[in-house]
Amino acid sequence: MRYLKLLILFARTSLLAELEYRANFAAQLLVSITFVATTLLTTFVLFGHTDNIGGWRYDEALLVSGTFVLMSGIIMTVFQPNVQRTIEMVRDGTLDFTLLKPVNSQFMVSVRHIKTSGFGEIIAGLVVIGVAMVKLRYEPDVVSGFAILAMFTIAVMIVYSIWIAMATMSFWFVKVGNLTELFNALFDTGRLPVTAFKGAIRAGLTFVIPVAFITTFPAQAVLRTLEPGTLLIGSVFAAALIWGSSLFWRTAIRSYASASS
Repeated sequence: MRYLKLLILFARTSLLAELEYRANFAAQLLVSITFVATTLLTTFVLFGHTDNIGGWRYDEALLVSGTFVLMSGIIMTVFQPNVQRTIEMVRDGTLDFTLLKPVNSQFMVSVRHIKTSGFGEIIAGLVVIGVAMVKLRYEPDVVSGFAILAMFTIAVMIVYSIWIAMATMSFWFVKVGNLTELFNALFDTGRLPVTAFKGAIRAGLTFVIPVAFITTFPAQAVLRTLEPGTLLIGSVFAAALIWGSSLFWRTAIRSYASASS
């Protein structure tokens, strides 16, 4: 409950801080709307030339696009702003103020700054997923509901682990920001089902940069085409990444040299 109260407080203070510059807040919302429109337009244009991409029909691929927008919204709302601030604090030697607080330091650097204008993308992603489910005449049941919840949880865990690992690298490397740009570029492939790619590229988007676990597999859970083995592999993979990123963070703190030291 203590950490939940802190999370709510962080969200409130972040919103108040953003609303101090309302024109900037409105501009960020406009950027989010443009991003969502571009993503949906890309899918629409591609399916204007074919009825099938990687075994996915338009309504099914729309689920992938919605999942991509949803996960992108979560990244822009929580993960990216906090990673950027963490990199700056490590570089400036001001991470002391976080490490000295009586709460878990990884929790603080993960959720302290919330870009509330990014909620527009989260809501838009959920709407697109909902529209796709209606078009597909989706009928919910307990088993598929569990699979959907599990896969979306796995997706968030994987994305968080990658971003916190990139932030942790700032303890040793200066140009960590380039890694975030590289991830965003590779993550853009998640607009389409991973089966649209062939051979080594598909394998890389599944196990190296696990875009498939972030967008395609959650959509498969909605379609009830997800293999139980994939869910099991995803659970183990996500748990291992969470444990590894946490261990990586605790190890990196020992190498931190603050401005005062």
